[in-house]
Amino acid sequence: MISFDIANHRFQLRAAAVFVHNAHVLLHRIEGHDFWALPGGRVEPGEEARTTVLREMKEELNESIECDKLLYLVESFFEDAGKQNHEIGLYFLTRFVSDSPMLDVKKMHRGVEGEKKLEFRWFPQHELSDIALYPSFLCQALSASELRFQHVIQRG
Repeated sequence: MISFDIANHRFQLRAAAVFVHNAHVLLHRIEGHDFWALPGGRVEPGEEARTTVLREMKEELNESIECDKLLYLVESFFEDAGKQNHEIGLYFLTRFVSDSPMLDVKKMHRGVEGEKKLEFRWFPQHELSDIALYPSFLCQALSASELRFQHVIQRG
């Protein structure tokens, strides 16, 4: 994975999936955590970011998906576990195949990341401002009536 420490920062390259279905957005979190994020993971050296999204959804949910256009290019600066982070995020519009059980927006779905248990849940787009979602620009961006490409710089 592309994640390394340099000076006083951790740098990482992340690719994530934006799933929108029936006016809901799919988010995930590690079981027991109090914040949500878009599903995805760190890009491996030599791996295209789109391929990262496909791989992560296969590993975490055992689901094949379709990965469409790049929706957000995000430069995030934040602190985690006492360390300053500089993350470049590539967020792709994605979708599940039409008969996927993941399309049930009323159900909480389970996944895994290594030994960590993951919770996947659909949230109504108009309620995103009510939850702890990171990076926080997503609360407003994903609530928009039309999702369009954005370059975002997020601090904090």
